[in-house]
This record gives sequence, structure tokens and C-alpha cells, in this order.
Amino acid sequence: MTIEVAVQTLAAAAASGGGIMSVDTTLMLASVITFLIFATILAKFAWGPLLKIVDEREKTIRDQVESAEKAAADAKSMLAQHQELLRGAGRERDEILAHATRDSEALRAELQAKARADAEQVVARAREQMQREKDVAIAELRAQVADIAVEAASRIVKSSLSEEAQRKLVDDYIKELPRVTREGRA
Repeated sequence: MTIEVAVQTLAAAAASGGGIMSVDTTLMLASVITFLIFATILAKFAWGPLLKIVDEREKTIRDQVESAEKAAADAKSMLAQHQELLRGAGRERDEILAHATRDSEALRAELQAKARADAEQVVARAREQMQREKDVAIAELRAQVADIAVEAASRIVKSSLSEEAQRKLVDDYIKELPRVTREGRA
């Protein structure tokens, strides 16, 4: 139906002397006035609120972008701080390890020195003990040698020497005995 109405309207316009390409000035003027009224009403009632909504949306987007950029900068800064903290912790760990290594080396050296000193003391005490035992053995040996020498001398020289002379002879022999023993070893 609408096609029939459009065809009839075109036929009526053609009958009145105008064609499809003819311009009706009244219609054109009414269309321009209607457009201006419509544009004014839109500008006054619709355009302002639409621009306000667009401006608010633009501001919101701008704020969100700035906020995101700030958050990215903060995150980058925090990342740099965390990396610096990690590097600092690594340096601190290395220092602690180096300090512990130095301490352990010093303790090891100290323990070795103490062990050497203790060993030297034990050796010195053993030498002293051996020297004391040697001195005691030599003294006992001297006493036995003196007794044997006195007995032998008394039998050999019983008639020719007095006891005092015999004792002096044995003592002189005993005094020379360590020299003979030492010279024999040397």
C-alpha cells in the first residue's frame, strides 16, 4: 500500500506542473525552518547534556589513564626498590658468608695453634719425665756401681789401703764415670 500512495503523490505532483526534479520553495523553506527549530531545540535541550556526558566520560577516561600511568610508575618504582632490596640482601648474605668464613678460618688456626701448644707441652713434660727417670736411674746406677766398686776394692786392696782412702778412690772414679758415659755416647 505504501508504494501505491507514493506513486499517487508523485502523479499528483507531476499533474500540478512539477516534476520529480522541480523544487518547491515553500517546502524547502519549511524544511529549513523546521531544521533550524529542531537544531535549536537539540542544542538547548539535548546537545548540552550530550556534551556534558561526553565531557564527563572523557574526564573519567583521562583520570583512569592517569591513574593507570601513576600505578604503573608506582609499580615500576616498587619493583626497583624490591630489586635494590634483593641486591642489598645478596650483598649482606655475601658479607655474612665471608665473615663466617673468616671466623671459621681464625677459629681453625686458633685450634691448630692450641693443639700444637698442647702437644708441645705434652712432649716437653714427657722429656722432663724421661730426664727425671734417667737421672734417678743414673743415681741408682752410681750407687750400685759405688757399692760394687767399694766391695771389689775392699777385697783387692784390703790390706794396703785404709777405708777412707778406698772411699776417696771410689768417689773419684764415680765422678769420672758420667764423663766417660757421655763421651762414649758422643
